[in-house]
Parts: sequence; C-alpha cells; structure tokens
Amino acid sequence: MSISSRFSVGIHILALIEINKGDVSTSEFLADSVNTNPAVIRKIMGMLKNAELVKVRPGIAGAELRKELSEITLLDVYKAVNVVQDKELFSIHENSNPQCPVGRNIQNTIGPLLEIAQTALEKALGNVTIEDVVRDIIEREKLNNN
Repeated sequence: MSISSRFSVGIHILALIEINKGDVSTSEFLADSVNTNPAVIRKIMGMLKNAELVKVRPGIAGAELRKELSEITLLDVYKAVNVVQDKELFSIHENSNPQCPVGRNIQNTIGPLLEIAQTALEKALGNVTIEDVVRDIIEREKLNNN
C-alpha cells in the first residue's frame, strides 16, 4: 500500500496556487490541473486550510498561500493531509504465532527499525520546501519550451 495520493495532490495544489499567483485559483481550476473532481480538491484544501497553509474564504472563489513558499515544507503538507499518524507509517501484522520464534519476536525486532525509517522519511520531507518544488517545476517548464 502506498502513501495516500492526498500528499502529492496537496503539493500540486500549493505549487499551482503559487505559479498561478495573480489569477484566481478556484477548486475547478485546480481540479483540472490535477485531473480530478473539484470536490476532492475542496476536501484537501480544507485540510490545508486547517493546517494554516492556505487561505480560502466562504463565498469567494480562489485560494492563496498563508505562508511564504520557503516556510512550507513537504513535511507540513504530509502532516496536513493526514497521510499517517505518528509512528504508524508502517504497520506490523498482529497476532503472530507465539509458538514460533519469528512470530514471538518479529514485532519487537522490526518495530524500532520501521520507526527509524519513518523518522528518516519525515526528516527528508522537512528539508524540502514548496519553494524548491516550484523552482524545479519552473526550470523543467523552461527546458520543455526550448
């Protein structure tokens, strides 16, 4: 099972709001770019709003970033869209056979290793900002247009 696509869609939304700055970023506009239903965008936008990453106003079309691009990390997005709870990225099967040496010890053996892996992932996400993502998108677009 992979990490929820809400994560990549959240990043997509934030990057597009910035790149479209000056124009109105409605849920329909964002949905067209993501190629999904506007209701999906509105749900994720609500999560981003609750995390204070975007500003949306009832009855007024469009969204804006609440913070500078350099202040929003991928970890912020990861947490905002409820990808996983703390220390729960990896789940370990329960009810192993206690009569088996592997079944008896597997959780205690791999649990700490999986926590280390999650911590490493979260640290890496904390080192990348939406500004980095937008910069890369702009550079790639320049290359595509040459």
